[in-house]
Amino acid sequence: MPVNPKIQYFLEQMNTMPAASMDQITPEAMRSLENAQLAAQQKETVEKVEDITIPLAGRNIPIRLYIPKGEGPYPALVFYHGGGWVLGSIESHDAICRELANLAACVVISVEYRLAPEHKFPSAVNDAYESLEWVASHAAELGIDPDRIAVGGDSAGGNLATVACLIAKERNGPHVVHQLLLYPSAGPATDYPSMAENGEGYLLTGEMMKWFQSHYLQNAEDRIHPYLSPILSDNLEGLPSTTILTAQYDPLRDVGIAYAEKLQSHGVEVFHKNYEDLIHGFANFTSFVPEARQAVVDGTEELKKAFALDKPTYLENENRLGAGR
Repeated sequence: MPVNPKIQYFLEQMNTMPAASMDQITPEAMRSLENAQLAAQQKETVEKVEDITIPLAGRNIPIRLYIPKGEGPYPALVFYHGGGWVLGSIESHDAICRELANLAACVVISVEYRLAPEHKFPSAVNDAYESLEWVASHAAELGIDPDRIAVGGDSAGGNLATVACLIAKERNGPHVVHQLLLYPSAGPATDYPSMAENGEGYLLTGEMMKWFQSHYLQNAEDRIHPYLSPILSDNLEGLPSTTILTAQYDPLRDVGIAYAEKLQSHGVEVFHKNYEDLIHGFANFTSFVPEARQAVVDGTEELKKAFALDKPTYLENENRLGAGR
């Protein structure tokens, strides 16, 4: 199936613009460009939005709460934005979080973790886990149900979400009921065919991925750390049920699929679907690409099942792992 026509038009417009080599672009310049691109996003109305700052060990970080209609205590999704650990913010993912809050009828808690290169690995990991701890320990004052807390994120944010779950398991930390991972960065994507297939021309490029890691990592050994590459972990048993959505025209497609399969091999309940006409970052296109909107709907339907404690038999359902690839 070819790329969705509306996304193809967007890509053609982008690809006609002159592009500097990534090694000549600073993080500050990339952040300014991203902010300009995302400023025009259409945003849904949410019942209530609240910004607060939370104290973590030796630092404070902002979070934003999106509160849906109805009465609490609500289920909650702790959300980590994408952007290669270098870009992104609460503001850049405001539209996505509003959409998730409305679709899943849950409080979405968007975390403003520290970015590289100012704060290198594992600073973002520490922020991701410690903010999850803080949310769980302050559930009552946040109006959320401590027994219905999920994590989620897109791309690098999907990485932080699943790594936060790994740490919670290792440290006997907060109970997480589900992971909602949108085209996650799960490990060394260069080891898989989708990098060669989709490394140019589909928004996220191989050159960009090298640029992100050059700013995020402290040394070469970080590349094989399970907190950067959770697919390399052999400690996946007991992780919460997981939704992984991948896109056909994404260099991260195959590592996302491989992570879904490895989770399942370790006994984790997995819903995976690959969207044949979408690209990396499709959650940013939901306002004008119905197929992208449907993908996000599919993900939130799985999230709602976990919140309802409705645990289907995953291996018997034709829509589970492997369906829709």
